[in-house]
Amino acid sequence: MFKKLFTFYLSCFVAASVLAQNPISPMGVYIADPSSRVGLDGKLYIYGSLDVQPGRYCSRDYHVLSSSDLKDWTLHRNSFSWSTDLYAPDMMYRDGTYYLYYDTPRGEEFVATSQSPAGPFRDGVKIEGPTQIDPNIFIDDDGQAYYFWGQFSAKGAKMNPDMKTLDLSTVVDGVVTEKDHYFHEGSYVVKRGKYYYFIFADISRNNRPTCLGYAMSTSPLGPYEYKGVIIDNAGCNPGNWNNHGSIVRFGDNWYVLYHRSTHGSRQMRKACIEPITFNEDGTINEVEMTSQGAAGPLNAYYRIDGAKACLMDGHVRIRRTEGNSEVEELGGIHGGDWAAWKYLDFSKGARKISLKVKSNLGGTIEIRTGSSDGRILGKVTVPSGSDWTTLSAKIKKVKGVKALYLTFDGVRDPADSAPKDEPQSGGAPEWAAYAASLAAGNAPGGNPPAVQQGNPPQGGNFQRREPAPEPKDEYELFSIDSFTFSSK
Repeated sequence: MFKKLFTFYLSCFVAASVLAQNPISPMGVYIADPSSRVGLDGKLYIYGSLDVQPGRYCSRDYHVLSSSDLKDWTLHRNSFSWSTDLYAPDMMYRDGTYYLYYDTPRGEEFVATSQSPAGPFRDGVKIEGPTQIDPNIFIDDDGQAYYFWGQFSAKGAKMNPDMKTLDLSTVVDGVVTEKDHYFHEGSYVVKRGKYYYFIFADISRNNRPTCLGYAMSTSPLGPYEYKGVIIDNAGCNPGNWNNHGSIVRFGDNWYVLYHRSTHGSRQMRKACIEPITFNEDGTINEVEMTSQGAAGPLNAYYRIDGAKACLMDGHVRIRRTEGNSEVEELGGIHGGDWAAWKYLDFSKGARKISLKVKSNLGGTIEIRTGSSDGRILGKVTVPSGSDWTTLSAKIKKVKGVKALYLTFDGVRDPADSAPKDEPQSGGAPEWAAYAASLAAGNAPGGNPPAVQQGNPPQGGNFQRREPAPEPKDEYELFSIDSFTFSSK
């Protein structure tokens, strides 16, 4: 039996595309729970939690993403830091001040302020009343601000004009619930026309909150009627568990922001974006995960990163490349696995694929379109035991816009089983269990110090560290860095 790993890399030698398609989080940066806000400067700003290692939700820092065209994104590092882990945030602008709402695993919620949408945010103070997670702010047409939060049963209340306190006499529990709306967590309220849309992590499929679902109402505090799913991130990663995001109008179009997990874990989540459409009755059409996001199909003749795969099956997962935390690859591949990129524009026709390969076990790659058992364009045989080697192969001519599937085969694991992450239901919510581990000093990375109420340190990542390498897997066949096609 071979004891060495098979590592397979695909690479091209052409200029990289200037467009930044899904995920919109840069390589090596894991921004989850994306809340979207259009700034006064016309840019779209994304606020989210920051994962730093598998097995641990979030970290003690927030970064912000911004874009003027939804194609090229700017990363604003360290917009806010705190003395304990930070869960999903939200941001709202009012009367010259940007308010950042954030929460901790202890179920405490806070607000900090800045004069810039990208921060730094300072002067964090606790908000009295909320005792769970995932704050969300909505300002109605009449100027009244509302605050939403909670898990399993969403709560809502009117905010006072200071944007830092709630009118506790207006609290409504059960705005949406798991029982009636499949609500798990992740509140986000927005208005379009006469309807209020409550967006949330939806647990209606496979007993996991992999969907972003929504409910509609004619009043911000309800009652809301469940309407369905906007997007489902099942299939993005073998260890995937949750989803969390928002919808936003940018220019003349609407988009959904969501995340996908990586590294075969529930964490290391990356923000993504897809366009959405509405029906005449106000309902939203469900959309699929893609590699192209808001930027249009990927150019098949430019470099395409393996880490842009939007669907995968088996052991395969997106992960950091060992020895370089700012580069990602598609790794953990076993015989029988596949991965997909949606969509590629082959234009008038491609006839060749170029790959850069590093191999121990050797194996084969089939190039297909449409599905994992779709039309075979060609096959690449990877020799065993090779160092970095450039391989090229002729393929059947393919043109137009297509979904690309790569299927993999080679020495197979007799167990033939992908990593398992069984669904869970009932019991204490994840944030509560994590908070209990913090109190006991058993959380991954140790027990952080108590929450402080003044100015948190700015610009420092309290948990910055290189991730531990994955355990060696003797049946791993491939890691994919990138690939490209050509017409000759």
